[in-house]
Amino acid sequence: MAIGARRLVVGAHYGLRDWLIQRATAVVLAIYLLGLAVAVVLAGPIEYDSWAAIFAPLSMKVATLIAFVALAWHAWVGVRDIWMDYVRPTALRMLLQLCTVLWLAACVVWIVQILWRL
Repeated sequence: MAIGARRLVVGAHYGLRDWLIQRATAVVLAIYLLGLAVAVVLAGPIEYDSWAAIFAPLSMKVATLIAFVALAWHAWVGVRDIWMDYVRPTALRMLLQLCTVLWLAACVVWIVQILWRL
């Protein structure tokens, strides 16, 4: 005699790894935002020239790129979990995941173009 309902386990059991990635990327973003806030306060009145000067050093460009990659990774983990939890048809879920990856990759490429145009 079976007790309780059988549970269908789906997904690839990302649990702890995804939780750690979300926390690590959140820490990277928090550190970057604190540094950016300090740079903005020290820059004085914000105009285009002072804003461009904040992002002119290579170190700030690299830090911004790292922050945006962390943001994209953070978003990927969260949105992928939403697709896995709420979209049951496999083909639709895969299509949505592919569109998400392409969109996030395009955003990272776009930020690289913006940063190295300054």
